[in-house]
Amino acid sequence: MTTKKGGGGGMREQRHADRAEHGPGGFMNAARGNSLRFAVLGPVRAWHGKRELDLGSPQQRVVLTALLLRRGRPVTVAELVDAVWGDEPPPAAVSVLRTYASRLRKVLEPDRDAGESPQVLVSAADGYLVRVPEHSLDLGVFERRVAEAKKLRAAGEVSAAAELLRAALDRWEGTPLAGLPGPLAEAERSRLTEERLTALETRLDIDVQLGRHNEVIAELTALTGEHPLRERLCQLLMLALYRSGRQAEALAAYRRTRRTLAVELGIDPGPSLQELHYRILTADASLELSLPEKEAEPWAPPVAPHGASPAQLPADLPTFTGRHAELKQVQNLLSDDGTHPAAVQISVIGGMAGVGKTTLAVHVAHRFAHRYPDGQLYINLRGFDPADSVMPPEEAIRVFLDALGVPSQRIPASLDAQAALYRSLLADRRVLILLDDARDTEQVRPLLPGSPGCLVIVTSRNQLTGLIAGAGAHPLTLNSLTPAEAHGFLVRRVGSAPLAAEPEATEEIITRCARLPLALAIVAARAATHPGFPLRAVAEELRDSQGSLDAFAGGEPATDMRAAFSSSYEALSAPAARLFRLLGQRTGPDISVPATAALAGLSLRETRGLLGELTRAHLLTQHTPGRYTLHDLLGTYAGERVVTEETPQERDQAVERLLCWYLHTADAASGHLTPHRRRVPVEPPPPGCRPLAFVAHDQALEWCETERPNLVAAVHQAAASRRPDIAWRLAAVLWGFLYLRGHLHDWLDTARAALDAARDAHDRTGEAWSLNVTALALTAMRRFDAAIDHLEQALTVLRASGDRWGEGITFDVLGAVQHRLHHHDKAIEHYRQALGAHRDSGNRWHEGETLGHLGDVLLAAGDPEAARTRWRQALMVFEELDHPDDEEIRGKLRRLDQRTPDAERDRTTTPGHVAPTDTNMIPPVTRLCTFHID
Repeated sequence: MTTKKGGGGGMREQRHADRAEHGPGGFMNAARGNSLRFAVLGPVRAWHGKRELDLGSPQQRVVLTALLLRRGRPVTVAELVDAVWGDEPPPAAVSVLRTYASRLRKVLEPDRDAGESPQVLVSAADGYLVRVPEHSLDLGVFERRVAEAKKLRAAGEVSAAAELLRAALDRWEGTPLAGLPGPLAEAERSRLTEERLTALETRLDIDVQLGRHNEVIAELTALTGEHPLRERLCQLLMLALYRSGRQAEALAAYRRTRRTLAVELGIDPGPSLQELHYRILTADASLELSLPEKEAEPWAPPVAPHGASPAQLPADLPTFTGRHAELKQVQNLLSDDGTHPAAVQISVIGGMAGVGKTTLAVHVAHRFAHRYPDGQLYINLRGFDPADSVMPPEEAIRVFLDALGVPSQRIPASLDAQAALYRSLLADRRVLILLDDARDTEQVRPLLPGSPGCLVIVTSRNQLTGLIAGAGAHPLTLNSLTPAEAHGFLVRRVGSAPLAAEPEATEEIITRCARLPLALAIVAARAATHPGFPLRAVAEELRDSQGSLDAFAGGEPATDMRAAFSSSYEALSAPAARLFRLLGQRTGPDISVPATAALAGLSLRETRGLLGELTRAHLLTQHTPGRYTLHDLLGTYAGERVVTEETPQERDQAVERLLCWYLHTADAASGHLTPHRRRVPVEPPPPGCRPLAFVAHDQALEWCETERPNLVAAVHQAAASRRPDIAWRLAAVLWGFLYLRGHLHDWLDTARAALDAARDAHDRTGEAWSLNVTALALTAMRRFDAAIDHLEQALTVLRASGDRWGEGITFDVLGAVQHRLHHHDKAIEHYRQALGAHRDSGNRWHEGETLGHLGDVLLAAGDPEAARTRWRQALMVFEELDHPDDEEIRGKLRRLDQRTPDAERDRTTTPGHVAPTDTNMIPPVTRLCTFHID
């Protein structure tokens, strides 16, 4: 057998071996050594021998797919959650995920004993990995065949390369990962489809090169119809038609593509396609197939000059400090022994503007540069540059090819060809690549190497979920500095002596900068350039500008907080930008999805989508599932934008919707927490405000506990924004929850804020209610004198307004307080006054309760017969109204009948000295306050 120059014989032997393993039916044969086989180039399937396995639900198949595509490397639980559910995982996502893993283990290893460790799907750190040979996965077989075809073509064995590519493509069974949901499936489906089309274009190119142009015209015609924007397919179709003597049809194919590109993208065909069109138009003789072309030397990509090692990293910041945990996380990507990892290592450093992504990335790159002796590439992709446009990937890759020594005339015209050349140059080399300020995954993907040995560090204000899910990138989200790191940051820039001399001013500066590196850097630069100024002057300036970013204007875009935030903000869609602005009006520490929907007047579905966009842009943080926080300085920026871009009416309506949402939802919860109390009448919610409803006590209690800081803030915001009706009603609705959970300081705080708001608005009903709620809070805190003072003030207001219903309630509370102080005579008098008011206003429910309270204090005062009379009267009312406390009154009467005269004599006490059991007869706070509101 003769062989061609360049080792063709050895490659032919390898090809025959490969056919034996992977030829027709090769995927099935290849796995005989391992009974498990997997397919992803179509629907995701698996077999044990010839028996197909049931892989479960689509979400469970996504978990298996994510593990298979990682090729034996671990996938963390967090990455799997992102792969299955994206930005909206269910509350029990991790638990569900572990259930999927357990089910898959049973399916993949049905014969494994209970105590035997899994061998296929194994746990690895905080996640899992799948151990299967490459030839057990159809994608592995496909990629191996494509790689081998590339080698054969380079060696001049083009016919064999075409044969191997045809065999590789025959294994596809339709759309890859068909039927799988989630972001990983979407990203991988696009990537795998692109790999198939690239392999198909290569095979068709070889066929045309070998003179099979007549055979491929039908296939190329169909493909250009399916993919009208792929210029390479059009180019091959034109060449095949021309060589088949169909020049007019070749020119028509060009016109169709040119028209499609103009209509769909607003661009002209690329230089390569235009050149072919001109050559066909002029009947260029060199387009004809000739023997020299068939016997041409193997193609090989240009290589960089020997010894060329680009060193493009920017200077490391000499004042870098902190970020120890983050540095350790990046270091964990790299092997300690210096060996090559099994795949390209990609670290995506994300975070909000000004958090220090580039500074950390450059520091990391310098720290590990010695591990990459073949060079370091750097480029600023200008994804969010306020002063320049986003860099297209074509421009970025040409910069890298130039740095790698490729002459400009050797750089291909199309992006796909440029990316292929770039990957070829980086194959078997150890290069560190820093892609700074990326806009999105599509900008980054062409700049990724294709073989192991390289480290890629990407910084972006977006989350780049597609890169994480589709390319196995490791996310590293930067947050604000810790207090200690922020202090160290200032020490490195200002010096330790000024900070030690003014510790309080230092702490205030750190707090008002919200520990954000860019804000600290701006302030530190100001302090360093005016060393004679005390730090307290800087702190005072920050304090005076609270509510705006004026103090963080650095004079140029790179050192200006507004400019930094603006570039992120302006990249948002219009609905997301509006939501971001409106979030500047909330005052609580965080916000839920339903509350955000009320603020914006949107549906829950719309709101979730917009919150996802803001989170991906790092303008919002989802600190727990379904709950979001806004960095303090971003909140200030949002507040500035809402004032300049929303009308006063729109701002007021948004705040009204949010506060009413808290009021109505808290009111719904109070119906479960204090079910037998009269509800506070509230106006219907405004349009766009959809309060929650509750079905159980525990659900209502959990919501109140979760939202407590926001509810307290809402009372204060309502008072500050001159909405006293919401302020006092919300405080009144909350008192039962705050008492039951022992949040007495919040109870008193909200009651006082509501009282001040009602008084400022001359709202007599709100004032009376708030005086009573304040008195109840004071009573619970055992501040009885202050409680009595507030109750007496309430009586004055109620008498002035002629509210006998409210008077009766207030006298009842006064009686209870006096009872607690063991001032029995005063308590009896107040209860009798309460009875008169109840009867005047027809308040039978509270008449019965006051009769019960009066019986309690009469017994404590040593008059059991009078107590018996009052309890019997109370029981009559309770039975009439079906009151839930009727059995309690019967119990008191039974116990009274069992008392002996001696026992009664022993129980007689004087004011200020009561037996401990008497306190059980004092009405609890939760049963005291209910008002009539017209």
